[in-house]
Amino acid sequence: MMASLRFLSSFIEFGAACLFLYFNDVKKALVINTLLAGVGPVILLLTMMVGLYAIADQFSLQKLSLIFLGIGCILWAVIK
Repeated sequence: MMASLRFLSSFIEFGAACLFLYFNDVKKALVINTLLAGVGPVILLLTMMVGLYAIADQFSLQKLSLIFLGIGCILWAVIK
């Protein structure tokens, strides 16, 4: 599942690159790139959630709390 999400992300990125070449316009490329900036963090979160769900029974509650705190810091940095 995690690999599938990463493949989806790469196909979206490749499609955006093809649109850059098709439109051949900096303004349109910036709009596409702005839309693309929202896709990356969503795929990151989904991939991490799938991975954590798969290994949640192997970690203590304290370790899982630290992992979620780290994810929160990443999200905070992306949003700010």
